[in-house]
Amino acid sequence: MLTKLAGGRIYDPANGRDGAVGDLFIRDGRIVADPGRGAALDELHDLSGRVVMAGAIDIHSHIAGGKVNIARLLMAEEHRAAADEPCGCGGGLATPSTHATGCRYAQMGYTAAFEPAMLPSNARHAHLEMADIPLIDTGGYLVLGNDDLLLELLASGAGEEAVADYVGFMLNATRSLAVKAVNPGGINAFKYNQRRLDVDENGPFHAITPRRILTALAGAVQRLGIPHPLHLHGFNLGVPGNVEATLDSIAAVDGLRLHLTHVQFHAYGAEGDRKFSSAAARVAEAVNRRPNISVDVGQIMFGQTVTASADTMAQMNNAGLAHPKKWVMMDIECDAGCGVVPFRYRDKAFVNALQWAIGLELFLLIEDPWRIFLTTDHPNGAPFTSYPELIRLLMDRDYRLARMAELHPALPEHTILGSLTREYSLGEIATMTRAAPARILGLTDRGHLGPGAVADITVYTDRPDRRAMFERPDLVFKDGRLIVRDGVVVAFLQGRTHVVEPAYDPTIESWMARRFDERMGQRLRHFRIAEEEIRGGTGLVRHACQPGAF
Repeated sequence: MLTKLAGGRIYDPANGRDGAVGDLFIRDGRIVADPGRGAALDELHDLSGRVVMAGAIDIHSHIAGGKVNIARLLMAEEHRAAADEPCGCGGGLATPSTHATGCRYAQMGYTAAFEPAMLPSNARHAHLEMADIPLIDTGGYLVLGNDDLLLELLASGAGEEAVADYVGFMLNATRSLAVKAVNPGGINAFKYNQRRLDVDENGPFHAITPRRILTALAGAVQRLGIPHPLHLHGFNLGVPGNVEATLDSIAAVDGLRLHLTHVQFHAYGAEGDRKFSSAAARVAEAVNRRPNISVDVGQIMFGQTVTASADTMAQMNNAGLAHPKKWVMMDIECDAGCGVVPFRYRDKAFVNALQWAIGLELFLLIEDPWRIFLTTDHPNGAPFTSYPELIRLLMDRDYRLARMAELHPALPEHTILGSLTREYSLGEIATMTRAAPARILGLTDRGHLGPGAVADITVYTDRPDRRAMFERPDLVFKDGRLIVRDGVVVAFLQGRTHVVEPAYDPTIESWMARRFDERMGQRLRHFRIAEEEIRGGTGLVRHACQPGAF
C-alpha cells in the first residue's frame, strides 16, 4: 500500500528541514523515497498549509510499574470522577489507566513514551503493563545504584569490567533500554534509618559514597556503549541549596556522558529572606559549557497531581505536604523502594510559583535544543496532558508574561523570567520533542521523516494559539496507519518495546546465581525475562550498543 502526504510544511530537524513544503510517501509502515510520476497511490492526504512532524517521543514519563499502580489505588477518587470519559476507560488525569495513557498520548501526537524507573524486581510486571498501553511504543530504564548486588561489588573493590558485566547482564535480563540511578546510595541509606546522604558521605552499611556509585554506573554505561547516557535522578531532591550537589554530579563524571532528569527539582538555591531561590542560571551555564551533559526539565504546572518516586528518602520528607492527606511508602528488599504522595501545586504559593519559573528559566537559558527535553516528570510535576500548555509558554512570551502576572506577587523579584525574550520556534519544538529524544535513546529509525524511518507522523493546523495547536492534531499516523483524526482515536494498534542488549562476560552470572540463592526470593533463571514474555515475543525492537562510540 502506497500513501502520499502531499504539500505539508515539514519540520524534520534530523534531516535539515525547517518548514519547507514537501511530500512524504509511506509504504509498509515506513517512509520511502518519492516513487516518481505514475506510481499508483492507494491513499492521498492533501496537507497544504499544515505542519508535519514526526511522532513525538516522551523521554521520561512514569506510565507503568509498582509505584504507578500504588498511585492509582491511592487516588481512587480520580478514577471514579473519570468513569464516564469518552475513551470508555476512565483513568483519572494524574493516574490514568493503561488504556487512557495510550489514548491521551496519541491524541496529542505522541507515538512513544518511556518509563524511566523500572526496578529490577518489578521489571516483569512493568513490561506486562506497558504492553497493555495501546497506540504508542514503550520501553523501560532500569533502576540501579541502590541494589545490594551492585553495592556489594563496589564495596569489594570490583573493577570497571566487573561492574560493566553486572550492568550488562541486568539490562539483558530485564529487557531494558537504559540505566537510571535514583539518589545513588540514598535509598539504601534510608533502609538503615538515615534521612540524608551527601555526595561524598559514606553510606551506613557498604561504606561507599554516592559519588563512587555515580561514576561507576556512568562509566559502565559508556563502556557498554549504551546509546542513552546514565539517567540520573540526583541528590537532595527538592531541598533548597541542592544546586551544589547537582553541579558536583556534573563535575564527578569528569567528561563522561550524563543525563540529569527533572533538573528543575535540583536547581534550587538557598538565598534571600525565604531561603529558597532559583539556581537555574548556574545549572544552565554548566550545561551550556559541557556537551557531555543533557537534561530534561520536569516542569511543574499548577493543579492537583500525585508524586511517585523511587526516592523514598525525598518522599518521606514530603509526606507532611500531602494533598489530600494520605501517602504510601514501600520498601523492596535488596532492591530499592518507592513513595507516593499526592500534591497540589498552587499558583498563589510562593514556592510553587518559583518552581514554575525555575523550570521555564532552564528551558529558556539552555541554548541547545538537542540537549534539553520537554517533560513534567509525569505525574510528579504535572500530568503529561499539560504539554500543550507548556509548549505555548515556551513559544509565546506575551502569554508567558501574562501568566506570570497572575502568580504570587513576590515572584517577579525572585526570578529573571520576565527579562528572558527567547521564544521557541516550531523547529526547536520538533527538535526537543522528536529528533533529540530519538537520537539520545539510539532510536535511529524514529524521530525523523527521512526514507527508512518508521512512519510515525503527526499533522497539525498552524494556529497562533500553540496550546490549541498541539493538544489536538489533525492526523496522527503510527507505523503508517492513521490512528487519530481531529483529536479522536479512529483505530487501535499495539506498539513495540525498545531494548538494548549489550555484550558482557557471562561468568558474572555464576557469582550472581549464588547471591540470588542466598538472598533473593527467586532463582536467577526465573529472574531473567524471556523474549516471548514481551508482547508475545513479536514486539521487541533492539537498538545497537556501540562500545567506544560515545
